[in-house]
Amino acid sequence: MRKAASRSVTIAPEKQQAHRSKGQRYFNSLVKQIENRRGRLAQWESFTPVFQKKYVDVLVPLRKRSRDAQVELIHRLDAVHGDKGLNAVDRRTVSALIVDLLQPMISLHDDDTLQSIHDRHASPGDGEPADIDLEGMKAAIEEMLGVEFEDDVISPQEFLKRASEQFAKLRREAAEKAQAREERRAKRKPTPKQLAAQARKEAAKAEISQSLRDVYRKLASALHPDREHDPEERARKTVLMQRVNEAYAKRKLLQLLELQLELEHIDQKTIDGISEEKLAHYNEVLREQLGELDRELSDVEQKFRGAFGFPRGPRISPDFAMEDLDDEIAQRVHMVHEIEHDLPVFDDIKKTKAWLKAVKRDRPI
Repeated sequence: MRKAASRSVTIAPEKQQAHRSKGQRYFNSLVKQIENRRGRLAQWESFTPVFQKKYVDVLVPLRKRSRDAQVELIHRLDAVHGDKGLNAVDRRTVSALIVDLLQPMISLHDDDTLQSIHDRHASPGDGEPADIDLEGMKAAIEEMLGVEFEDDVISPQEFLKRASEQFAKLRREAAEKAQAREERRAKRKPTPKQLAAQARKEAAKAEISQSLRDVYRKLASALHPDREHDPEERARKTVLMQRVNEAYAKRKLLQLLELQLELEHIDQKTIDGISEEKLAHYNEVLREQLGELDRELSDVEQKFRGAFGFPRGPRISPDFAMEDLDDEIAQRVHMVHEIEHDLPVFDDIKKTKAWLKAVKRDRPI
């Protein structure tokens, strides 16, 4: 049976060595960060299906139910608006409530009457664009672009068209200049200093790859299934070799070292004794692996945001996402309960007036 790794790959635990080199400290830091990213990825992997089920089974139907309840309230308010028992202030309150309820809902609901209800209750000028300060806009764009437009009187729409054309022209000119710089740079012969730096960079890259390849070869030599005659042991080594090949193909040095430790091909003394030169190579590979994990985490988070409608902003965690889901569920349950409790009020004009009075007390119209 395959032995389970009992500890992570860490150089010189604190109790064994008080003073570690800079390279050793960086190695341990990278390992710790990689393990942290792995844990977060595993958390997202197990959390997302749970969140999705609750989102689909609970929130989606509840959103529809709450929107339907709001539409019912809007229709009841619209119907009561013309009642002779209401005064002018009451009617303004009703209209204001209808408009506030409708504005975020018109595009989300399939009730064709909502737009006409909104138009009947919206105040003149609601939803219409404010007068545009053409001179102020012109001055701001001229300062931004570093150009001057002609003083002929034109509409805001025509001016925005001209400004857009100027933006496009400046972008083309900038792109042409950048391309010309790149072409000039490409034609220049590298200096001896640049050639030497490039050679050092390529040599370091080759050494790093060789260090990774050395770890892989040691594992491959010990695990190659073709050298095993026992069928059960060959099957075990085949599975292990698949893990080794996958880790090597993706340059996952830490997984290879963990496999060495797991299979007892190395021990803590061997890890502590890694030379500074090899440690520098290992650290470069681990740094690359950490960057890949960060990009993978970012991709997972962005896909989650897109799938469930979370806005762009600070990094989110599974705990935050579930709290946000629970909060919206609680708010919508409360909203539905309140609306269903209030609907019978509109069957009695006296109760309606008392309800509107309470609304006006909480929200001056």
